[in-house]
Amino acid sequence: MLDVFDPRLDPIFSAPNRAALITRLKAVLPRDGLLTTPEAMRIYETDGLTAYHGMPGLVALPRKTAEVRAVMMVCAELGVPVVARGAGTGLSGGALPFPGCVLLSLSRLNMILHVDPDALIVRVQPGVRNLAISEAVAAFGLFYAPDPSSQLACSIGGNVAENAGGVHCLKYGLTVHNLQSVQLVTLDGEIVTLGGPALDAPGFDLLALITGSEGLLGVVTEVTVKLTPSPTHAQALLAAFDDVRAAGETVAAIIAAGIIPAGLELMDRVAHVAAEAYAHAGYPPEAAAILICEIDGAAEDVADELARVASICEAAGATAVRRATNEAERLLFWAGRKGAFPALGRLAPDYYCIDGTIPRRCLAQTLEEIERLSAAYGLRVANVFHAGDGNLHPLILYDAAAPGDMQRAEALGGAILQHCVAVGGTISGEHGVGREKINQMCAQFSTAEIEAFAAIKAAFDPYGLLNPGKAIPTLARCAEFGAMHVHNGAVAFAHLDRL
Repeated sequence: MLDVFDPRLDPIFSAPNRAALITRLKAVLPRDGLLTTPEAMRIYETDGLTAYHGMPGLVALPRKTAEVRAVMMVCAELGVPVVARGAGTGLSGGALPFPGCVLLSLSRLNMILHVDPDALIVRVQPGVRNLAISEAVAAFGLFYAPDPSSQLACSIGGNVAENAGGVHCLKYGLTVHNLQSVQLVTLDGEIVTLGGPALDAPGFDLLALITGSEGLLGVVTEVTVKLTPSPTHAQALLAAFDDVRAAGETVAAIIAAGIIPAGLELMDRVAHVAAEAYAHAGYPPEAAAILICEIDGAAEDVADELARVASICEAAGATAVRRATNEAERLLFWAGRKGAFPALGRLAPDYYCIDGTIPRRCLAQTLEEIERLSAAYGLRVANVFHAGDGNLHPLILYDAAAPGDMQRAEALGGAILQHCVAVGGTISGEHGVGREKINQMCAQFSTAEIEAFAAIKAAFDPYGLLNPGKAIPTLARCAEFGAMHVHNGAVAFAHLDRL
């Protein structure tokens, strides 16, 4: 079980230090830029991973890069931990407060600074919502491709921190593939720009290093993203299957045929029935699983590839294949998929969303293994997959008020992630490691690899003050979580029930 933060247990944050810190921060922030009372800070005690909570010591609300820099310098001087936070939609506990930390909220840095449709770029502050970028450039026939399900609310700074993807990342890539540059403030207040106006900056690819670094290396204060021309045509089809394995094998067959859909999503019965009740998208309730496949591009190419996908689905045993008859129906197909997470909130008091990746060839096998584990742990699991790139999101349904339910949900999640590693996948595709998967990092990586990660962090943050306790486990922590041994460069555990 993950730690529940309690600032009263932290010796760094004594009352005299807190008073001095408040004085220093008030001097560099706007009048309404510092929250100090438990009531005001309560909304920052958790993120999208709502099972875990903790109160920050203070909450800073800067409006400018210069104010972010000033906060960082004060905290570095006084030895105070800093946790950066975007919109709070993250699902790995990455923005959970550390005891006594200054939680640095970037929500007020929410300006679109410059749009250059000719160069296909937009420069924004980190608090700008993901969807707002596409809305701002739609008149130019452009859009920003990464589209997490939370895109209505999530911020671009958080997308950079977690290297977010979305239902269209199969064709258009993750956040890292759609960035031109970022401006970063280091712990000691240095402002650096990584990337640049050219397609490839000289030297090491530090832009890629920062993307997905989860706030451990610095705080992003500006982001220049790449834009993509909106496709002239987009069509989607929905295929229903009476067997989950057949649906999984169909995904592999579509990719093997040389077709790269704009989106290729899978939902099992638990997920799509809940989504249908929520969005009324027309999903067939009797299907064991459904696939949603979207093709975009030139009209002739779309028609040809969609016909090929339909044939592949029928050959694989699809019980029904239905094409969207118009744009409204296409959007409705996706509304159901993107509404799956909130829809599942109707089925149980709580759910725990897992984020792992597997090779596509293992999709059917993994679905069967999740079903087996679900029965073994006595908890229902709804499966929602970015199936085209092997990114799975099993949602474990449980009741936090029922004794032992939360612990079983965590153990089941750990077992699913261990299976992902065993078949050649990873413990995270787009949600990040945060606090949630820090123990599973020990199962994914060797001792030498974890030491290398720690060395990179130390190069940027020698005192370990940026988002401490996240993403990179200590070797002592790995040893604690049961009979660690190294075999062929991988770390395995004999006691997975402790994960």
